[in-house]
Amino acid sequence: MDQAQSDTLGFVPQKDIVYNKLLPYADRLDEESNDILSKIKSNLCRAVQLREIWPGVLFWTRKLSTYMRLYGRKFSKEDHVLFIKLLYELVTIPKLEISMMQGLARLLINLLKKRELLSREDLELRWRPLYELHDRILFSKTEHLGLNWFPNSVESVLKTLVKSCRPYFAESATQEMLDEWRPLLCPFDVTMQRAISYFELFLPTTLPPELHDKGFKLWFDELITLWLSVQNLPSWELHLVNLFARLANDNIGYIDWDPHISKIFTRILRSLNLPVGTSQMMVPRYVTNAYDISHVVLWVSSLLGGPSKQAQAQLSGLFNSITSFFHPSNHGRWLMKLMKLLQRLPASVVRRLHRERYRKPTWLTPIPESHKLTEEDITCFVKSMMQPVLLAMFSKTGSLDAAQALQNLALMRPELVIPPVLEKTYPALETLTEPHQLTATLSCMIGVARSLVSGGQRFPEGPTHMLPLLMRALPGVDPNDFSKCMITFQFIATFVTLVPLVDCSSALHERTDLTEVEREMCSASAEFEDFVLQFMDRCFALIDSSTLEQTREETETEKMTHLESLVELGLSSTFSTILTQCSLDIFKVALEKVFNFATTNIFETRVAGRMVADMCRAASKCHPTESLKAFVPHCCNIINQIAVNEEVLNEEELDKELLWNLQLLSEVTRVDGDKVLPYRSDLVQILQLTLHLKCKQGYILACNLLHHILRSSALIYPTEYCSMPGGFHQPISDYLPIKDWGRPGDLWNLDIRWHVPSVEETSFVFYLLDLILQPELQRLQRFAQGEQDMGRDDVLQSLTIIQHCLLGAGSLMPPLKGEPIPELTVMTKMLLTIHVNIGFVDESRENYRDAVCRVMRQLLHYILEHSEDDTKSLFSIIKIISDLMHFKGSHKHEFDSRWKSFNLVKKSMENRLHGRKQHIRALLIDRVMLQHELRRLTVEGCQYRSIHQELMKDLLRLSTSTYSQVRSRAQNVLYTALGTYNFCCRDLIPHVLEFLNPENSTVTQQQFKGALYCLLGNHSGVCLANLHDWDCIAVTWPAIVRSGLSSAMSLEKPSIVRLFDDLADKIHRQYETIGVDFSCCAVAKQLMITGNPVPKEPVPPEEEAAEGLKRQELKNLESVEKYKRLIGDLLDFLNNRNMPWKFEHIAIGFLSLLLRDDHQLPPSSVMFFVKSLNHDSLYVRKVAISAVAGIMKQIKRPHKKVPVSPSELCGGKELSAIVAGDRLDNKWLQYNGSSLPRTQQEWDGCVFVEKTHWGYYCWPRKLMMYAPMEEQPKQNLTREEMTEREQIIYDHFSDPVFINQFIEFLSLEDRKGKDKFSPRRFCLFKGLFRNFGDVFLPVLRPHMERLVADSHESKQRCVAEIMSGLIRGCKHWSYLKVESLWELLCPLLRTALSNITIETYADWGTCIATACESRDPRKLYWLFEMLMESPVNGEGGSFVDACRLYVLQGGLAQQEWRVPELLHRLLQYLEPKLTQVYKNVRERIGSVLTYIFMIDVNLPYTQPTTSPRISDFTERILLQLKPLTEGDEEIQNHVVEENEVGEQDERTQAIKLLKTVLKWLIASAGRSFSTAVPEQLRLLPLLFKIAPVENDDSYDELKRDAKTCLSLMSQGLLYTEQIPMVLSALQEISGSSSWHARYTVLTYLQIMVFYNLFTYMSDQKAVNGVRALVVRLLEDEQLEVREMAATTLSGFLQCNFLSMDTPMQTHFEALCKTCLPKKRTRELGSTVDTIPSADLVRRHAGVLGLSACILSSPYDVPTWMPQLLMDLSAHLNDTQPIEMTVKKTLSNFRRTHHDNWQQHKQHFTDDQLLVLTDLLVSPCYYA
Repeated sequence: MDQAQSDTLGFVPQKDIVYNKLLPYADRLDEESNDILSKIKSNLCRAVQLREIWPGVLFWTRKLSTYMRLYGRKFSKEDHVLFIKLLYELVTIPKLEISMMQGLARLLINLLKKRELLSREDLELRWRPLYELHDRILFSKTEHLGLNWFPNSVESVLKTLVKSCRPYFAESATQEMLDEWRPLLCPFDVTMQRAISYFELFLPTTLPPELHDKGFKLWFDELITLWLSVQNLPSWELHLVNLFARLANDNIGYIDWDPHISKIFTRILRSLNLPVGTSQMMVPRYVTNAYDISHVVLWVSSLLGGPSKQAQAQLSGLFNSITSFFHPSNHGRWLMKLMKLLQRLPASVVRRLHRERYRKPTWLTPIPESHKLTEEDITCFVKSMMQPVLLAMFSKTGSLDAAQALQNLALMRPELVIPPVLEKTYPALETLTEPHQLTATLSCMIGVARSLVSGGQRFPEGPTHMLPLLMRALPGVDPNDFSKCMITFQFIATFVTLVPLVDCSSALHERTDLTEVEREMCSASAEFEDFVLQFMDRCFALIDSSTLEQTREETETEKMTHLESLVELGLSSTFSTILTQCSLDIFKVALEKVFNFATTNIFETRVAGRMVADMCRAASKCHPTESLKAFVPHCCNIINQIAVNEEVLNEEELDKELLWNLQLLSEVTRVDGDKVLPYRSDLVQILQLTLHLKCKQGYILACNLLHHILRSSALIYPTEYCSMPGGFHQPISDYLPIKDWGRPGDLWNLDIRWHVPSVEETSFVFYLLDLILQPELQRLQRFAQGEQDMGRDDVLQSLTIIQHCLLGAGSLMPPLKGEPIPELTVMTKMLLTIHVNIGFVDESRENYRDAVCRVMRQLLHYILEHSEDDTKSLFSIIKIISDLMHFKGSHKHEFDSRWKSFNLVKKSMENRLHGRKQHIRALLIDRVMLQHELRRLTVEGCQYRSIHQELMKDLLRLSTSTYSQVRSRAQNVLYTALGTYNFCCRDLIPHVLEFLNPENSTVTQQQFKGALYCLLGNHSGVCLANLHDWDCIAVTWPAIVRSGLSSAMSLEKPSIVRLFDDLADKIHRQYETIGVDFSCCAVAKQLMITGNPVPKEPVPPEEEAAEGLKRQELKNLESVEKYKRLIGDLLDFLNNRNMPWKFEHIAIGFLSLLLRDDHQLPPSSVMFFVKSLNHDSLYVRKVAISAVAGIMKQIKRPHKKVPVSPSELCGGKELSAIVAGDRLDNKWLQYNGSSLPRTQQEWDGCVFVEKTHWGYYCWPRKLMMYAPMEEQPKQNLTREEMTEREQIIYDHFSDPVFINQFIEFLSLEDRKGKDKFSPRRFCLFKGLFRNFGDVFLPVLRPHMERLVADSHESKQRCVAEIMSGLIRGCKHWSYLKVESLWELLCPLLRTALSNITIETYADWGTCIATACESRDPRKLYWLFEMLMESPVNGEGGSFVDACRLYVLQGGLAQQEWRVPELLHRLLQYLEPKLTQVYKNVRERIGSVLTYIFMIDVNLPYTQPTTSPRISDFTERILLQLKPLTEGDEEIQNHVVEENEVGEQDERTQAIKLLKTVLKWLIASAGRSFSTAVPEQLRLLPLLFKIAPVENDDSYDELKRDAKTCLSLMSQGLLYTEQIPMVLSALQEISGSSSWHARYTVLTYLQIMVFYNLFTYMSDQKAVNGVRALVVRLLEDEQLEVREMAATTLSGFLQCNFLSMDTPMQTHFEALCKTCLPKKRTRELGSTVDTIPSADLVRRHAGVLGLSACILSSPYDVPTWMPQLLMDLSAHLNDTQPIEMTVKKTLSNFRRTHHDNWQQHKQHFTDDQLLVLTDLLVSPCYYA
């Protein structure tokens, strides 16, 4: 078959859509596709060579994507490669408009989607153009200034594009990328995030094994060690995880992950953010930066398998430790992540198995045999997941995730997965009280249906469960519980689709070759008939309960309620599925039953009637001949009998029997056209009787009948959807249906029965049209010409008939005819339309579409003239116009919803393991049908003809008519039409704008509103006000602004105000910068000459190409002209005095959108914006500030840069290995007080490196540096040397009056208490001082001095914005200027910092941080020296001290690693001041210390830092804390009395110091990259001494901080080598005399172990250490500690960290048996109990141990549990506190096991149950 195809095509297609070969007209498709493809090739290339991006290239690329939607990748490999190369060139054109780039990129992604079609040999793509594109858009330098507007979707499109191109990057690409991005790896800088995300996106991981040395081996070790050494989840860690996941998945078996596995799983567990322990604090960063679950899942599923089996062991551990979180009683924000993990992991493993076993081998690297998943691997995997999945079935988030997980698990191991689900399902079907249980289990059963029914050798008894399940599900069809009803329908339909309902019991006697299971199935299949009949009874009951005769009739509700319509849908689809799958015998019984039900009752036609009619329709669709024989004569007789009387025809209310039979008849006739033909005379007679009934309900039913008869004769559709081709009608002896249970359809032998209209049917259709449609059209035409009178009802009736004729026969009517429109033909000369075959249209008949169109337009004009209030007729006409234009047999929205539901069903029943389209036959047929409809709806670039133009004008007239309902319906049709025809928007816009023209005085308010709505468009369609085209914008925007002067415009009407707001808002949201440069590339010749089908057109000659180039240049010039004209128009309106303020704002908003980075604004608008800085309105001022900042960027004179080799700068030789951090070759960059540039000469000789990341990790090959001063643009121009734009700015800003006013406005407050430092104003000032030097300083200086002295927040904020702009703007000033600037600034800053207030300290911090950002510290030494003078000097009180430190910290933090000298000086200065009294200063110092030690990181390849180090600091601190470490007493907070100032002893000083140290530890938990564990451990004993246990109300800062600190430290990540250190520290503390300390050890242990679970588990010694510690503390003398130890033990058992083994059990049992001495008779008056406490403690310890074991499995009963409960019950009457413990344990056991007690009971013997019942039932108080 394929050979024949490639002969007709002339090439071997890459991959076409298989479903096309099953269409009834498949033989004509090859010719058609070749024709289209050759047109696309020739025209696309021609457009590129003539440099015509728009409309040529865009039009033809859109055609190419349509071609791919219709035929798949049906072109040769050469063409495929050439298309990709051409599009790649187009996408990477540097100045291409973004929206065009996106469209082309989407097509390119589509071409690259199937990687397997093109190997690396066929195609190689360059990575750099993509990187440049990415960099230009996502890290745009001008977007924040408003010079570029990008669409929101651009980021995801670009990422997907890179992903698709990645496999084809050259082999040298990896090294080039590393060279490019390694220099950015500075972990303290934002560039780290950028570099790592580039690595994640670009690094290729699919290279073949022989190239691995040029691929991941270059970076793997470096990045994995980096990942493993980062502890506190910085935001770039996620990108690393995603990169590793992708690497692991692409190279299974080529990387040894074993050394890292326990670390990987520990980090995954930490990333889930589960709550643990009693007093845990969340680190906020962990919540936002958790790993992306989909990548985690990919990584885990790639680690499974292989020789070592380590990953599976860890995965089982992971699920064991988190299983209890899945129990439905637990809920929290972490739940979504867990459910996602559960749902995606099985799917990912199934995908991997498919790739290993079933996928066709492709050029991608195969998985080596040694690492493929073995059967044993799969079994272990499924087992490890079962427990959590079964718990998650009843989760609060719904059972959907669990159902998907079960569906995939059941594909791998049905025998492990299905039985436990069945165990839950059978009881749920019996229960009446818990409907949630039923819906959950049924939705899970639907997921595993296919694996259950098909049985197979793994689970042969599966099918025997089918009938019991179906029978028990029947009661779910319950009219009182909607959700139960729907899930039951879905359940029944799913199972029935998979199984033929045929009674095979006779085969038991005839055949001897059946297995046991098959015999069982055969005998069970006898119940099928019973099942069908019972189901029907249930449905009839459901229908009866929804027949509410009286209420329905009275309330006259036209429609069903939403719920009813869903039930109706469920019922009819389930019933039709059942009948489709029935054998003929069962069908006949069912038909008789339905017929009797339908004909012996009379139903109201709205709800019950629809449901019954649906059931009858289902029957007649399955076997039309039998059904029609029963129904049609019956209904026709009744209708004829009743309608014999003349007066019936004129009754308003019709007889119910007549209505019901009409409804029944109209539904039953929706079957094959040729089966209806025998009854045509009866049906035509009925139609003639009933179409002109007076009663509306009656004639609408008649119209439906007409519609269905026409439709079933005129359309192409499949006539059966049975699960086996040919149905089940052969005798049992030849064919045994039970062999086909769950069998997928065979795509190659689908054997679809199509209905294709025969000649007889077509002529019947036209006969009907002539008979019925023709007279109606004539009547309406006479009425429209005023020759005949008709009532409104008659007009509506005629229109209804016409509409139904159109809907029925639309597919046989050719499209509307008309002339092409002359003005637009110039543009469309290259854009031919392409016709797609969709069946057979007879051209010789009269085209009724044209006739209807003619009459409708006459009628419409007549109604609008004479009776505009006849809205019902207008609605009908609008509907008809819409169908005339778009309807060819199916509606777009119906198609979309069918496509959606097809995908849903496919998902719920697909077999992802075997793949290869193994769907059920009904689904495959549905897909072919959808392909047919898709072709029918692909209205190829409908050419815009005169008739369409006329109809659009009519629609516009309706859209601006008097009644709002009419307007809105017409507008919707108009929007659809605008999106359908090429270039019609340009044609229509002038007509719309006519209504907004102020000169046009006849416009009414309704017309005005209608026109505005037409401009606005709906949410999905075209927005006329914002087309991406200069021609359109240049007329619409000015018109919108000008409409403010129109007489119809009134700002009193809220609806109009809202419309203008929406319009402005939509334009601002959707506007993207429109290109003015339409240059194009030239790579297209190849496509014209290679490969079949050969393009028809010749290659355009050179002259034509040159002319194309000229045209393109001309077009660019024109665009610029239009751009300038648009700005001019807007400015003219703005100068109009009468313009209302609202429109002034709209116009200014439009103007601000027109700033660009490739074209400067015209001087007139620069003038306007500068003047607007002092406008009265706040909104205008804000826009102007942004705009002027953008203008500054536009007129900036470029500074020259020259490449410099870093090795020359530092004089050393290049290092061969990677060494990061402080090295000799970056020493010269660092701040050095002794060699600062203090003269002009030194300044010029100093090489300034502005960006902070250069040189930290490694140097780039070439560093771009600024050229020397002489080569830079001249500073301090005179006014004569300036350009016109510069002069405007210069004049205004040198004018003291203007500046006064400007500063006045800037220092007003906007929203009290909400204002922040404004980056926009900063940009404005920065631009001002950068472009003009210090010209404006004299004018601004007095203002700055005034503002600094004023402590109002708005004044301070204003001066902070000016100063930061000044400091950043003086980047290129000469030394003398800079020096004088600092002489001015330093005193000002000092004043400012002494006047700082609580409102403004954040703004000053931002100001200094902004000023220091990306600046060489040696340029700012004046600032740093000033800030370092003496921050904490007590002047101005503690608050000012804290603020000074804050501001200093902001500046130093921006400098990162380049100021070690300053950091040392600061630390030296702060150390004596650590014992501060004031809390705010302590907190600030803590934060500053974090930044001082931030650079001391423990990262791979990094030199020890020259900045301060934590270890030295800790040594010094511990010396001072000695007084606290020596004693054994608890540390309490000393409150100092005022009078004892002199004698503060060492201990008090040490406590103050400790408070500051705590602040530092807390602050660094969230910020630093790595935790200094050894140093923290030395401080740990101190923290345990502070007793933070009781949650006392008195706010004790010390205790609270210690608690926070311990909680954060316990969550830290530990490495294997650190664990022994931590444990020994804890063991030491647990021997402390303070019970508080021992108690806290336990809470610390809980969190620490869980957050480092797998690291601990991989070290047996550590596990034993923890166990010993807990068991020891169980016997502590303090009751609270014992109880905490029990809780801790129970937690460890629950997350499977410790296991309940025999030695432990015997140890506890032995402890329990510790004897307590007898109670002696007490002497009177002695209250002391003389029992020796040691024995009691040991006995209590034993009881607590047992209790911990029992509470550790709250949701199930392990084998050892019953015995332990018995042991425990023996102690119920012991002394307190033992009795209390026992009672608590029992009540908890009862609480957690109560839900599933029925199942749990079975684990106990009868005697044990008796004892238990006694224990658990509370004693009777009345005994």
